[in-house]
Amino acid sequence: MENYQILIVEDEDVTRFNLRSLFEAEGYQVFEAIDGESMATMLNQQAINLVIMDINLPGKNGLLLGRELANNKNLGLIFLTGRDSDIDKVLGLEIGADDYLTKPFNPRELTIRARNILNRIGQTSSDDETEQAITTFNNWTLNGNSREMTSPNGTIIAIPRGEYRALKLLIKNAGQIVTRQALIKEMTGRDLRSNDRTVDVTIRRLRKHFESFPETPELINTIHGEGYRFVGTAE
Repeated sequence: MENYQILIVEDEDVTRFNLRSLFEAEGYQVFEAIDGESMATMLNQQAINLVIMDINLPGKNGLLLGRELANNKNLGLIFLTGRDSDIDKVLGLEIGADDYLTKPFNPRELTIRARNILNRIGQTSSDDETEQAITTFNNWTLNGNSREMTSPNGTIIAIPRGEYRALKLLIKNAGQIVTRQALIKEMTGRDLRSNDRTVDVTIRRLRKHFESFPETPELINTIHGEGYRFVGTAE
């Protein structure tokens, strides 16, 4: 196991202690923060690979803080919170979180999800060194080094890691159906669960980027009951 570093952002002392003990037992180096200010300090001082964060925090809540973290391509984010409404889950995923778990949680499930995300981050770093960094399609450019898209008129759009990996997989398999299972596996390293909206939220966000530019045709088709298909022209 690589010496990954995890930051727990949680203001409840017992939960924070239990999470630290859980991940230290798994061999990770673990740091703690209780709010956005202490989180920022830790991120400046340590090379954090994964943030596990509650939403209900003093000061800025986790959703606001998560939005600030979303553009860091080498930083994973899991929301671990008691807020279990579909609206909160969708918002958490829309701002770029890699996963969303609700309390009470299964410790084994959390460590597996964290490991999958960390492995995916490590794989992404390796891929950036070996695969073609720049992909062009329909007058758009996808830059794997900066994880940004450039529109036909030159507008630069930073996208979260999940959106980047989903779009990259769709383009790689242009014209073919890519299942929701294949997409979630590529995005998070885990299997698709029943009622899991992660893939659908990600595709919806990608479509919104493209819809902001009327000259761009529809690029991603929904294949009901199966998945999605990229119908643009990759160059």
